[in-house]
Amino acid sequence: MESEVRSFVRPFTTYITRRRHELITKEISKAADAKSRTLPLLLAALALAFIVLALGLLFAPNNQVGPSSTTQTTAATSTETTSTRVSLPGSYSLWPTYHHDASRTGFDPSGGPLTSVLPGWVSPSLDGEVYAEPLLAAGILVAATENNTIFALNDSNGQIIWQRHLGAPVPRSDLPCGNIDPTGITGTPVIDSTAQTVYVVGFLRTDHQHWLFALDLKTGEVKFSRVVDPPGGDPLVEQQRGALSMWKGVIYVPYGGLYGDCGEYHGWVVRTPANITSRLLAYQVPTGRGGGIWAPSGAAVGAGGDLLVSTGNSFASSVFDYGDSVIRLSPSLQLLDWFAPSDWVALNNGDTDLGSVGPSLLGPDLVFQIGKDGNGYLLNRSHLGGVGGQLLTSRVCGSAYGGNAYAPPYLYVPCTDGLVALKVNLGPNPSFSVSWKGPSFRAGPPIVARGAVWVLDVDSGNLNAFNATDGRSIFSHSVGSTVRFATPSAGDGRVFVAAGTRILSFILS
Repeated sequence: MESEVRSFVRPFTTYITRRRHELITKEISKAADAKSRTLPLLLAALALAFIVLALGLLFAPNNQVGPSSTTQTTAATSTETTSTRVSLPGSYSLWPTYHHDASRTGFDPSGGPLTSVLPGWVSPSLDGEVYAEPLLAAGILVAATENNTIFALNDSNGQIIWQRHLGAPVPRSDLPCGNIDPTGITGTPVIDSTAQTVYVVGFLRTDHQHWLFALDLKTGEVKFSRVVDPPGGDPLVEQQRGALSMWKGVIYVPYGGLYGDCGEYHGWVVRTPANITSRLLAYQVPTGRGGGIWAPSGAAVGAGGDLLVSTGNSFASSVFDYGDSVIRLSPSLQLLDWFAPSDWVALNNGDTDLGSVGPSLLGPDLVFQIGKDGNGYLLNRSHLGGVGGQLLTSRVCGSAYGGNAYAPPYLYVPCTDGLVALKVNLGPNPSFSVSWKGPSFRAGPPIVARGAVWVLDVDSGNLNAFNATDGRSIFSHSVGSTVRFATPSAGDGRVFVAAGTRILSFILS
């Protein structure tokens, strides 16, 4: 790539220099013919010629994207960056947030039909397990580890461009319950591609608080950091598992409880503008205890900025308190609307979280929700309906976890007994029905790219691709051990998947 850049720059620079030299030569010739010109003026013209020649070289365009090949290590406050600068291509795909966009569709619309899949690069072993979905912007794949480190990889070859360690993570022994050890970065970050900034929340052992870090996408340098724990909440029992959301320069951070439901935890959403000075706002699910917002997909954001979240069980059995519900919030986190199944008491008592999967936005008017009991609900987005107010309920599968994918007219649901494709009717009488089911395995959250549905079998560690329309198997490849809610991402002609401490790529053609 560097040689190609030089071959382009050199002729262009030479042209500018020669053209300016010709103009200067004409001016000097005129000066020589004019008897009124003196020697000092001639010398001044020659000096001007050398200056312009130098400027022509100095301001010659440099089309090399990304810095030159140097390695540097820098430090800021308690964080540490190691970066290797590399050349990158000039045309990129974008996967800047969990499942591609704020609506959480998990659908990459780029590229033609899939004809073949080949294993690509495998990253070096990173410094911790990767629970977050890998993100993509400007040819850079961003991966976050439970050791509180962000890695930026060249998406074409897997080379580490930079890495930023944010501080020591919290070991399991510091917490009253849980199943992640240690806990660092669990929720998927978000990238603002316009500002070239990565926003990520890490859990730091130094003060047992959750910190939001804004990192420069190209270098990993910290732009700012701030604590984003819910006001009055106990960080030791509030887990930041759900993906961050972003809308019009504002970041939304969801919280739920730890595995084991210990302590006085609640579901929360914290709102912070992308700076260090603005005031934080927070919404607490008004349960006596519980009601965590813990689904890995986090909040889905509609076109007007309203957020939809789903909650887990609370411990209420008589008075409804918004456990096991779907909640719609305004951009300023005011409660606007809500839905709960008629059997919310049974869901609470059985720890059968409705919020094991985040809401899916289907077109401008509909919301789909499914949880641990495997029942799918179709909701009116502008009027969620309160208790039992769904438009349609139908059994989908045994149980579902993670996040769905939506490529109209199909919605793909990650079930413990296999991937299920629902065909959704958005007409005057909206409905959904099962179109096809994949083989029986515990499915991670799926995505759709190049006419295929990509999904991990989280038990066997196989990455599978199925024809998005009929469910025909296209591809299967072992990636090794994966975490429970691992989900691929796609772009720049590849699919990327986290497997333990490594990132693997697959080439699509």
